[in-house]
Amino acid sequence: MRDALVNEAHTLPNVAIVGRPNVGKSALFNRLVRRKIAIVHGQPGITRDRLSANCIRGERPFTLWDTGGIFGAGESELTQQVRRAAENALRASDLLLFVVDGKEGLSPMDAELAQMLRKSQKKPVVLVINKIDNEKHEVLAAEFDSLGFDKLISVSAEHDRGISELLDAIDLQLPSPASLEHLSAVASAKADPTFVRHSLGEGGSDVEHPITIAIAIVGRPNVGKSSLINSIVRGERAIVSELPGTTRDAIDIIYERDGLKFVFIDTAGIRRRGKVSSSAEVFSVMRAERSIRRADLCILIIDLTMGVTAQDKRIAGLIQKARKPTIVVLNKWDLVRPRRGEKQSAKEFIEETRSRIFFLDYAPVLITSASTGENVDQLFALIQKLQRAAQKRIGTGVLNRLLGQAFEANPPPLVKGKRLKLFYAAQPTGGGERSALEGGAPATPELGITTQTSRRDRGSSPLQVPEFVLFVNDPQLMTETYRRYLEARIRDAEPYPGLPIILTLRARARNVSRR
Repeated sequence: MRDALVNEAHTLPNVAIVGRPNVGKSALFNRLVRRKIAIVHGQPGITRDRLSANCIRGERPFTLWDTGGIFGAGESELTQQVRRAAENALRASDLLLFVVDGKEGLSPMDAELAQMLRKSQKKPVVLVINKIDNEKHEVLAAEFDSLGFDKLISVSAEHDRGISELLDAIDLQLPSPASLEHLSAVASAKADPTFVRHSLGEGGSDVEHPITIAIAIVGRPNVGKSSLINSIVRGERAIVSELPGTTRDAIDIIYERDGLKFVFIDTAGIRRRGKVSSSAEVFSVMRAERSIRRADLCILIIDLTMGVTAQDKRIAGLIQKARKPTIVVLNKWDLVRPRRGEKQSAKEFIEETRSRIFFLDYAPVLITSASTGENVDQLFALIQKLQRAAQKRIGTGVLNRLLGQAFEANPPPLVKGKRLKLFYAAQPTGGGERSALEGGAPATPELGITTQTSRRDRGSSPLQVPEFVLFVNDPQLMTETYRRYLEARIRDAEPYPGLPIILTLRARARNVSRR
């Protein structure tokens, strides 16, 4: 079956934002889509990847692309990749928004880019003069008449000035559809039961994608996160460079494989807080951490040439804290593969990794080479394995016998003279049992046990994390060591590969009055 990189350009017209670095392209992008997706910062060249999102503010919806700054100074190799990424977006676009800085005035870079757009693109261009914050600044826009574009719009992306006029201009310049195909495609997509909302974690706004699963690719800078995604989609969707920290935004990359849809979230490399070099890097780290929280599955990339570092363990800890399904990928196998004893060497690498991040011992470990594509396809077999495991359930009777035997074989330790006691256990799934456990009704009336839901988004993820509700005398008596012991006993009955196990403890409801 054919693999395909899927984006909304298949159903909506494409509009690309282009311009030299630091003219406000990302600010305009965020303003038009009404979401803080692109990082906005005064340092030139912050946006290095192409970002895309649907804009529905005007009469006609379209897919908006934010490209990296063209002709950026320094980092020559990376600049070429940024320019190539931007040019790819230009070729696939129906309309170009050429953004200039009204306060700085016309620059030689602006003139050069204008010449390139006129010569190489036979597509409509709207010249957007940004940073015209008030009427007094309007005189600054006159300087850009010399660029020779018919349509000029003065805006302030920061202050939402002129955006309505810009949207009107975009509506007029978009290619006229022969039918209402674009609008009907949007309507049918939203009616599709696979159309799922994923929170960005910023201001309660959401990103909508027709997907099966959202996967965050996380790790230290320069371990091969973007290379892995490029190997998966077999294209240069994410920028790859030897410069650490190339990816500064969290990039959503929609991908279809064998009829199933995924969103890969390519995150900025997470560095130690004390080694973050700039405020832009701080924002990137924060966004990577948010990406972990909004993902259904995290893939932790570790560089085999360096082994598991303290920072790798910290990132693994963030994943564990977020209680996310996890796959660990040991990348750059092509650089460390021995000439002899390959299988034994791979086994030792995996064992060493498991010992270093023992708290994620349930996560499958895959050795790959993103640069050569070796074993990358096996990643999807592991994802399917996790999906199957998420459907597994331990019956209530089996679960209570299992935990009862565990308590009998190894009683809980005394905590301030008291010992944890188990009365009843259940694995919520849905329907009547979940209502009984979560709605406040006693699960077993004779015990007087009540509970409330502990997960706001229960049922929203395609990879459901197994949760077990334990009704006990006092939840405070559970120690971390004994919790891990009970999780291990549960995995003896059902391994749940790649999935964390959540034990939710509930205390007996005490009688308010006595008769």
